[in-house]
Amino acid sequence: MLDIKQIRENPQKVQELLSRRGEYDLEPILQLDKQMRELEAKKSHLQARSNEIGRLVGQKMKANPQEGEIAALRTEGNEVKAQVSELEPQETELIEELRTLLLALPNLPSDATPVGKSEDENIEVRRWGDEFIPQNSDILPHWEIGEQLGIFNFKRSAKVAQSRFVTLLGAGAALERALIQFMLERHIEAGYIEAMPPVLINTQSLTATGQLPKFAEESFKCAEDDLWLSPTAEVPITNLYREEILAAENLPIYHCAYTPCFRREAGSYGRDTRGLIRLHQFNKVELVKFVHPSNSEDEHQKLVQDAEAILQALKLPYRVLELCSGDMGFSAARCYDLEVWLPSAGKYREISSCSNCTDFQARRGQIRFKEAGKKGTQFIHTLNGSGLAVGRTMAAILENYQQPDGTVRIPGVLQTYLKREVL
Repeated sequence: MLDIKQIRENPQKVQELLSRRGEYDLEPILQLDKQMRELEAKKSHLQARSNEIGRLVGQKMKANPQEGEIAALRTEGNEVKAQVSELEPQETELIEELRTLLLALPNLPSDATPVGKSEDENIEVRRWGDEFIPQNSDILPHWEIGEQLGIFNFKRSAKVAQSRFVTLLGAGAALERALIQFMLERHIEAGYIEAMPPVLINTQSLTATGQLPKFAEESFKCAEDDLWLSPTAEVPITNLYREEILAAENLPIYHCAYTPCFRREAGSYGRDTRGLIRLHQFNKVELVKFVHPSNSEDEHQKLVQDAEAILQALKLPYRVLELCSGDMGFSAARCYDLEVWLPSAGKYREISSCSNCTDFQARRGQIRFKEAGKKGTQFIHTLNGSGLAVGRTMAAILENYQQPDGTVRIPGVLQTYLKREVL
């Protein structure tokens, strides 16, 4: 959530930054804020008069009041209190209207974020592993080689659930499990504390991280409870600290978490209808950081490197893109995508998105920190990134490690987990 004070004091600057992301109108917010401040001033004036009347009644009672003086003051006092009571529901309504409008605004892009309208204007930062790109041209798509090997089944999964679900079988299930274990172990070695959070989460949690109210159609909701299936571990992990004040000396806090993730993919009809790229249910290892604002940019670069380290260990070719302002996620101020090479498509596909959300989520979720010896609190900065999307990593392995004889070689770092060298 954006700071209303920032909008009030510098609306032109905020409007200009928002225009880099799309079309947003601050005028309704400014009008509501003006009404709020006028109402608060009126309420403050009435409360001051009520307090003054209370003091006058006390003074009169100690003296020799003239007949009716105290009664008149008390009558006025009751009238003032009635006026204050009338203003309170108006204030509550204005607060809710203002909050609703603020919740619909995305985070402001960082000054370092490239300005652009779509993914076509994203900037390639670097590539890694070109020497590992397969040179043979007859590589099967991962869904074909996977079904030939008998390691997953889509048709039977559709019978159990619907399309865009998969059942992993035998070595496929073992490979998925090995990837999860490998990723977690590497991230724990890098200083992350593993967490295993709930995957059913409430509305307040999704609102705090920015998925609600704007993206409700993207999530699965339980019919009988205020619970949703988690779209990413970023949501429950970030909300572990919602409405808390953390000690500055305990920062930064790093968490990694494996969770199943659930997305309706409501806006992706016709895209990636086959394979492991865009499923309704998928596994992911997520990285989440809570850091001091002064360190968030450095921590963001380190987060990207931690995600890259997994791809490098697996020797999967990839590239890093810096997303332009028009292609970033709702909560991000700056974002890098890692895209892994998929030979059958002849292009890179997203496998991780690493975002610096600055104080946007912390303001929505009231996550603050306090520095010893200083008055007041500050909003923390939150960062998150996939480390990595497990299904997409499997897809990349099935294609990049595919052999001419129809087998798939297992990356060296995973062979001890699977106790085999080929699928």
